[in-house]
Formats: sequence, structure tokens, C-alpha cells
Amino acid sequence: MHHIMKSATVRDLRYHFPEIEARLNRGEVIEIRKRRKVIARLHPVRPKAADYPDFAARAKRIFGNRQMSVTGAELVAEFRGDY
Repeated sequence: MHHIMKSATVRDLRYHFPEIEARLNRGEVIEIRKRRKVIARLHPVRPKAADYPDFAARAKRIFGNRQMSVTGAELVAEFRGDY
């Protein structure tokens, strides 16, 4: 995939930031120029995953229906004084 990089000047950042922010929100990478020289690149932040993985299903897939003889809470209570 070929991506054409957009550019903006330092002045554009100062006076037209909402437009540049909108371009970043669309996923564009923007080169920042000062006196025709590239001084920086702004990359959009990747959005976080909407949902967490299903940890219960993952644990069941790994461990099956096995159960521990001691619960996690009991293990914490047992070793609480050690640290």
C-alpha cells in the first residue's frame, strides 16, 4: 500500500490546528515543515481495542475443567506476611 504523506507548516499548526487534528483522526501521517525543511512527522495514535479478550474462555481452553485445590485468594492470604 502506497501512502502519500501530507505536509503542514509550523504556521499551519498554530493557526489551523483543528484541520490538522481532523486529518490525524482520519489516520493521515503529516510532515511538519519549517522553511521548506521537514522538522517532524506527526503520526496518529492507534485506537485502543474496544473489548478485552475473553480471559475465562482462554483459561478454559488452556486448563480445561481442572480446578485448583487452593483458591487465588487463599494463596494471597497465605503469603501476605512474607513481603
